[in-house]
Amino acid sequence: MSGTVADVVGTLLGGLGIGHAFGVVGSGNFHVTNALRAAGVPWTAARHEGGAATMADAYARTTGEIAVLSVHQGPGLTNAVTGITEAAKSRTPLLVLAADSAGAAVRSNFRIDQDALVRALGAVPERVHSAESAVADVLRAVGTVRRRHTVVLNLPLDVQAQACALPVPMPVLPAWQPVRPATSAVEALARLIDGADRPVFLAGRGARSARAEVEALADRCGALLATSAVANGLFAGSPWSLGISGGFATPLAAEAIADADLVVAWGASMTMWTTRHGALIGPTATVVQVDDTAEALGANRAVDLAVLGDVAETARDVLAVVRGGTGYRSRVLHDRIAVEGRWADLPAPEEPLDLVERDDDRIDPRRLSVELDLLLPAERTVAVDSGNFMGYPSGYLAVPDEQGFCFTQAFQSVGLGLATAIGAALARPDRLTVAALGDGGFTMGVSELETLVRLGIGMVVVIYDDGGYGAEFHHFADQDHTTVRFPETDLAALAAGYGCESATVRRVGDLGALADWLDGPRDRPLVLDAKVTADEPSWWLAEAFRGH
Repeated sequence: MSGTVADVVGTLLGGLGIGHAFGVVGSGNFHVTNALRAAGVPWTAARHEGGAATMADAYARTTGEIAVLSVHQGPGLTNAVTGITEAAKSRTPLLVLAADSAGAAVRSNFRIDQDALVRALGAVPERVHSAESAVADVLRAVGTVRRRHTVVLNLPLDVQAQACALPVPMPVLPAWQPVRPATSAVEALARLIDGADRPVFLAGRGARSARAEVEALADRCGALLATSAVANGLFAGSPWSLGISGGFATPLAAEAIADADLVVAWGASMTMWTTRHGALIGPTATVVQVDDTAEALGANRAVDLAVLGDVAETARDVLAVVRGGTGYRSRVLHDRIAVEGRWADLPAPEEPLDLVERDDDRIDPRRLSVELDLLLPAERTVAVDSGNFMGYPSGYLAVPDEQGFCFTQAFQSVGLGLATAIGAALARPDRLTVAALGDGGFTMGVSELETLVRLGIGMVVVIYDDGGYGAEFHHFADQDHTTVRFPETDLAALAAGYGCESATVRRVGDLGALADWLDGPRDRPLVLDAKVTADEPSWWLAEAFRGH
């Protein structure tokens, strides 16, 4: 039976177990997308390639499976650039199938140097060169993706159309072998842990599948537990969890981490955001970093011990040799974590008793977040866009585990939140997905509301609407805000026009719309346009702007 290279690529990827494909179909990727679908790969059509890229990124993060993005040549790829950059910076296992101009089409309107563009984004360019090499080319690309890289596999139109034999013999991919740490590094880390009085374990993206191993070691040595923002939820339910480290940290978390005499970063890159520009690491603290990628070790700050190894393997090996002790854990600290360990546990501003019905009434974002946390079911996935508001949902809305939080913030682009939420919702349809967006990010990504309604996803979209780009008008408080402030806009009406249920929230009582929706069939999304106060910057904003 004969087919084309496009057929072979789709069939091969389907047989290799690709989790889900997203994209916008044009003439250049029409055939390969249909081949994917014919091979059994679930498909979601987005309204913009940028949205499709972020959906695929969020799906892969949440499931751990390889996701596919399918785009047209030229503008299809450039439309997806921001989402691909975010995925590449986050080491998301994402495979982009990008059509490319035929070799002889040197004057094509669509022609750009796609390889050079992809390299500039930090992703890995690959290419299907011919019918004879097609299987090997696809396997090489998938192998690179499995090593946690974002790969763009360019598919020239003339090569896609070449005849190729079907069916494709399905290869067996080799099992992934985690990096085992050196014995000397394990022993050195064990000595540091045994000698510490106040150890803190800080887990990042690289520890998201290693809770059991890291927590077992922490229990043995009495370490407190914290995460970077992207790993939020990893230690949910632990009485020794401090929550998120960095700008979103509670006062208790910041106090405890800064007083640690040993900080072990497990799969965390120790960025300025996670360490508050280094302020959370005490001047006499010993710092250890464990990572399975050599280039990550010491990349953001100097460390006293660098351990090259898989997080789970390293924690397991250290557990076998460490002596253990009570470490940082005490009854006093246990009780403080129980009552001060979350932002939602701390007092939030109350509404004025004399609140009257006025068009300019606005709800405090802290009070809004506290009430949302109480109303929303515990089994939830929270997806957060970028902006001044982002610390409120990140800090106040509890999540059941690390899969319950999707944070596409490595590129710090505003506007990815709604697409992030759609990808996460498709990955975990058993949970209620909550998209937390600013008004700027919502309007940037608003085209994907149609995708959300078309898919029939019962999602809650909360817009922290301060009427502008809050990070900028707070940071440049003494300057002209004309460029970053906007007239009040009825975003609830806009959402209703897309077919969503919607409501405007100006006070706690308006959240009755959420309670009613939760009690109903949840057969279409609910968009809450929460008009939040903009009197002061969020607590983390000053730290965020240091050095910018």
